[in-house]
Amino acid sequence: MRVLMTRTYPERVIAEAQRHFEVEIREEAAPLKIGQMRGALALYDGIMPTLGDMFSAKVFDEAENPRCKVLANFGVGFNHIDGAAARSAGVAVTNTPGAVTDATADIAMTLMLMATRRAGEGERLVRAGKWAGWHPTQMLGLHVSGKTVGIVGMGRIGQAIARRCHFGFGMKVIYANRSAKELDFDVTRVETLTQLAQQADVVMLAVPGGADTHHLIKAPFFEAMKPGGYLINIARGDVVDETALINALQKGQIAGVGLDVYEHEPKVPEALRMLDNATLLPHLGTAALEVREKMGFMALDNLRAALAGEVPPNLVN
Repeated sequence: MRVLMTRTYPERVIAEAQRHFEVEIREEAAPLKIGQMRGALALYDGIMPTLGDMFSAKVFDEAENPRCKVLANFGVGFNHIDGAAARSAGVAVTNTPGAVTDATADIAMTLMLMATRRAGEGERLVRAGKWAGWHPTQMLGLHVSGKTVGIVGMGRIGQAIARRCHFGFGMKVIYANRSAKELDFDVTRVETLTQLAQQADVVMLAVPGGADTHHLIKAPFFEAMKPGGYLINIARGDVVDETALINALQKGQIAGVGLDVYEHEPKVPEALRMLDNATLLPHLGTAALEVREKMGFMALDNLRAALAGEVPPNLVN
């Protein structure tokens, strides 16, 4: 069985893949182009794509009875793959849920602390040699302990964030989600995003990407937020209307933002990069070796099952 890895994955993952398949590894960091995706569907039995490899309906338009039988996505989010189009072409789509939960929640906490305590701004000050020394009103930020966190999306990652905020910082947890969740500590579900925006000192976004959540957070949400409120996004970049976000930050409608994802990744608007109240990370949510290895092994389990004619353990379409 021939398998294409669209990026250079961790060494142990590659070695395990080579035990089971004839593997081709694409060494470019840039996402696949549409012609490359169409070619891959014809040439390989399975493909391990990842974020940025846009397997849209257009890619499958000319794929009549493709050789490829499974797209084993390296990552939990799969909104870059048109599941309906893949299914119509006879291609299964899988993902890697669970493997990324704790690591992504940890990055959410990192961003919350960096943004509210102005850590990025402070580090830039020190590196530029402009720090004049400690004084009582230097770079005052928000003390998050005991404050209210509002979580948009209460799946695995949202719940992991809630647990860290509640037990680690004694924060009151409110959330917006399509359905109510039962947790073993106090959380409160709000009916609307506006209510969440009005009540939260820190807003955490943990919803999946896709058409249903595209620009879920836009100008009216920022208008409803507290002037001293912070937004943290570890979900998908296009969940936030980036233009409206920049406007809210420039006008001082909100105090700051912490982002690990961007609407047109890897492009980050200069206007956003120039803002001191924007904490920006290069999509580090799962960037720990053991996590990336776990994701890879899970994707390989999905590949092996699908190519053996079995139902993959993490089938999403």
